[in-house]
Amino acid sequence: MCGRFAASNRPEDIVELFGVQQWDPAGTPAPSWNVAPTQSALVVLERLPKGAARPVRQLRALRWGLVPQWAKSPEAAVKMINARSDTVHEKPSYRQAFASRRCILPVDGYYEWQTVPAERGRPRKKPFFVSRADGAPLALAGLYEFWRNRTVPSDHPEGWLVTFTVVTTEAEELLAPIHERMPLFLDPGSFDAWLDPGLDDGEAPELRRLLIPPPPGELRATPVSPEVGSIRNNHAGLTEPYVEVEYETTLF
Repeated sequence: MCGRFAASNRPEDIVELFGVQQWDPAGTPAPSWNVAPTQSALVVLERLPKGAARPVRQLRALRWGLVPQWAKSPEAAVKMINARSDTVHEKPSYRQAFASRRCILPVDGYYEWQTVPAERGRPRKKPFFVSRADGAPLALAGLYEFWRNRTVPSDHPEGWLVTFTVVTTEAEELLAPIHERMPLFLDPGSFDAWLDPGLDDGEAPELRRLLIPPPPGELRATPVSPEVGSIRNNHAGLTEPYVEVEYETTLF
């Protein structure tokens, strides 16, 4: 599951890390430590320009929440922020994108909420920030799609909507107590294969093997402030460790 993430890495650093060849600084979203569905974030993708012989690796700002090509409206995007790795190759909403429109979402980390039983009343939600143990950016596997807004001409600024979703897998054993699922992240040796639009068969072994959950121990989960629950809060402190204070009541 991935319903909120932090993305504050400098675009210049992303360009260098992923070997990006094309990037427009004018379309870069501001750093955010609390990205929510329907908001924009930077993703890395490869596309074959018209008339070109080779695909070009690009850094682009896309909207979170995939809208399939056949959707009548973009309203379904809120429900399609994640795609399960075990069915992504066969689900109508994702299979075309999985076959040829794969991307990488570079993030600082993502937030997850653990359900904690309460002695009285309803269980509460405890937030964690999950990031790489070595401090490097987390490269989440994603899919992207183009949706044609037929209420306006194709050359209109709102004529096309480009959206993405995050691929999820079963949580590794250290994170499973927090939530049973987690975003699928890639190591640098998998970047080229995942982004390659030439691997355009969703059943290709090269693609299916990249959907294997990563080994445990590469991520760390840090308890963070409940502030992250509101999208109105957006600052670097949201990713910092948070210690709950318990108060004792003494009766005299």
